[in-house]
Amino acid sequence: MGSFTVSHTASVAAILMAATLAPLASAQTPQSSTPLPAKQAPAYAAPRTSFGQPSLEGVWTHNFILLMESSAHSPTLTVSEAEGRVMAAAMGKAIGDSLDRGLDPEVPELMRNTDGLAIVRGERRTRSVVEPADGKLPYTPDTRKEAMRGPQARYADNYEERPNWERCITSLGLPPVTGIGTTSVNPRQILQTPDFIVLHTEYGDEARIIPLRATHKPEALHSPIGDSIARWEGDTLVVETVGLPANDRVRFFSNLVVPAEATVIERFTRLSDKELLYQYTVEGTSAYTQPWLAEYSLYRTDQRMFEHACHEGNYSLPNILRAERVKDVKAKVPPPG
Repeated sequence: MGSFTVSHTASVAAILMAATLAPLASAQTPQSSTPLPAKQAPAYAAPRTSFGQPSLEGVWTHNFILLMESSAHSPTLTVSEAEGRVMAAAMGKAIGDSLDRGLDPEVPELMRNTDGLAIVRGERRTRSVVEPADGKLPYTPDTRKEAMRGPQARYADNYEERPNWERCITSLGLPPVTGIGTTSVNPRQILQTPDFIVLHTEYGDEARIIPLRATHKPEALHSPIGDSIARWEGDTLVVETVGLPANDRVRFFSNLVVPAEATVIERFTRLSDKELLYQYTVEGTSAYTQPWLAEYSLYRTDQRMFEHACHEGNYSLPNILRAERVKDVKAKVPPPG
């Protein structure tokens, strides 16, 4: 999967944003949005670890299509099963076809073979954003333009000036994990000790080792994926991250804008033996005009975690730099005749 990470990430981000906003060719837009009936269930008590914490341990994943925001084709948060099947098939086909046109070798079929729209608390969801109620991220006008442009690679003169994701420094473990499109390629494993939480993502092979403490480390000790601390609020694990990388301001796969000065708040709450609710927001930045919240659910799986070889398959980075040197040489050669 490493070659995909480098070669096609920016184009995928643009495609997924476009799929949220643009009409889907040949899709039948649902005319109504009937939510599944709410089910009353007894309060769930999460199992405990041997040291008394709510247990979130295990490997969690899902294989759903989940866009970030509402659109003209998905104005409501929830839809019926029938409507969800139509929407998921249309979205998967549109995204897969776009990636096919971009000569992506692997992701198109993943997008066409999903379990439909996301399921959260038994409801089919059309988007991640739940607050504000209109399902739109409360960007400032300039921030929305930035999000629509997607991740931008500034220079091709020096590998250190290329984006972090392209250099395999950051990947899909960078908080928040937006979950846009199918995440079957990115299972997450949670490990717990009395003093630390480990959040391990397969895609990028990133392990966030998060202390249960109230203060952050000095800035000089922040990692490329920020500095995270955690606390328990009842049965909910709350993770706070600061010191996020400026080079990853606009995130691939969602185009979410997360400025370096922002604070990311993530919440993990076990809803059942098999369902783990993941909620996130971005605070402390002028990129947004009001607070917001996004969420989706992950599901317990017995599948194994596998090594993600990014650098080993990273042929695009040297090719990008080599192509720029070819352009330099051609620019110095006078035209024939």
